[in-house]
Amino acid sequence: MTKLHELQPAAGSRKERRRKGRGMSSGAGKTAGRGHNGQKSRSGGGVRPGFEGGQMPLQQRVPKRGFTNIFKKEFAIVNVEELNKFEAGTEVTPEALMEAGLIKAVKDGVKILGDGNLEKNLTVKTHRISKAAEEKITAAGGKVEVL
Repeated sequence: MTKLHELQPAAGSRKERRRKGRGMSSGAGKTAGRGHNGQKSRSGGGVRPGFEGGQMPLQQRVPKRGFTNIFKKEFAIVNVEELNKFEAGTEVTPEALMEAGLIKAVKDGVKILGDGNLEKNLTVKTHRISKAAEEKITAAGGKVEVL
């Protein structure tokens, strides 16, 4: 068994960095691995990512389509079946859904969809709900409240 003071990194896992431009005998002196002339040999030289030597870059050549609606609302979605996780008679709120791990974030609101069956009577408080989901909740003896 090795002692703490005898611990060493695995052989070959640690490598010393190459010190460039430190004399001819170092093997990386004079031009320091930059070659002789050209944009990349200069101080501060180089090209931006995606630059193709003056040729029209791919990002500019490909056709652009559609647009992004900046006013789009994105809802966190929960199916009725997932609500069986709660005890009967519980008040299901967006915060309760987050605590239960059914949603990661509330986003622009929570929407309940009608996939699956509900066996418990719950009071569901949500931002949006589908008709099918509302029917299943009320059929199970629960109540729906839109925030």
